[in-house]
Amino acid sequence: MSSIASNESRTAVSPALAGWLRLPPEYAIPDQAPTAEEAQQYCRRLARTHYENFSVATWFLPQRLRQHFFNIYAYCRISDDLGDEVGDPRVSLQLLGQWEAELEACYEGSPRHPVFVALAETVRCFEIPKQTFVDLLTAFRQDQTVTRYPTFSDLLGYCRYSANPVGHLVLYVCGYRDAERQGLSDFTCTALQLANFWQDVSVDYAKGRVYLPLEDLRRFGASEGDIATQQNTPAFRDLMRFEVDRAHEWFQSGLPLAKKVTRELAIDIELFSRGGQEILRAIERQGYCVLGRRPSLSRSRKLALLARAAWGKLR
Repeated sequence: MSSIASNESRTAVSPALAGWLRLPPEYAIPDQAPTAEEAQQYCRRLARTHYENFSVATWFLPQRLRQHFFNIYAYCRISDDLGDEVGDPRVSLQLLGQWEAELEACYEGSPRHPVFVALAETVRCFEIPKQTFVDLLTAFRQDQTVTRYPTFSDLLGYCRYSANPVGHLVLYVCGYRDAERQGLSDFTCTALQLANFWQDVSVDYAKGRVYLPLEDLRRFGASEGDIATQQNTPAFRDLMRFEVDRAHEWFQSGLPLAKKVTRELAIDIELFSRGGQEILRAIERQGYCVLGRRPSLSRSRKLALLARAAWGKLR
């Protein structure tokens, strides 16, 4: 036993391998690909374990599409964790490179990771362009090297990769490929991303990131020092009021999408849009004091949103 431990201690571990070891063991790329059924079970388990609202939302989707959404969610979840949970930007970039190599293998027909084994069927069924998945990786790579955004346009450029591809994937699986619906989806997905940014200003700062545009900080006389010391100054609250109002406008711009899709998808769009708007209202109820006090939705408000969506399905 001691001999084995001694041998292991002398074995050099590559930075990438060390990075995988910091993540859940099931994230690692196996030497041998699982069966299609094992891969589907993996994605279902990951989605239901990591994000309860995701599995709830899929209740409103046709049964025939649920596995495909589990597959897509599993891809997004692990991609996000590779960029956000490793703790070393250089190692994250290496892991994201290995993950993209598995994506390439998925499209070439030889993936080993269960996510890509399952995702291959989704890609085939709905003819999803590889670039949509690649765009998400672009955002996670950007998080390793870009920590400040000079202008709101720069932030929108980030959302183009971090949020909007998710909406495109949903539309592909639901049978929509046109630019008009994708454009409306972009408004909603960007609004959701903005709502999350404004909710998590302190959380993101702890990770070394500021998503509030620097031009807006200057415009309102706020500073990074306010964020660092969690001082919800009058200037900072005025800034947050401006950003929250702007996010509301983006949600409004995306609303017409619900009238251009099936009833099932419209209910899901409404659920997520109302959830994002409720986050903004939670910020408003706190008087825009988000520093050190992360706004969140109460259980009763979440249940109310679900009840309203369920009632819409029954009507």
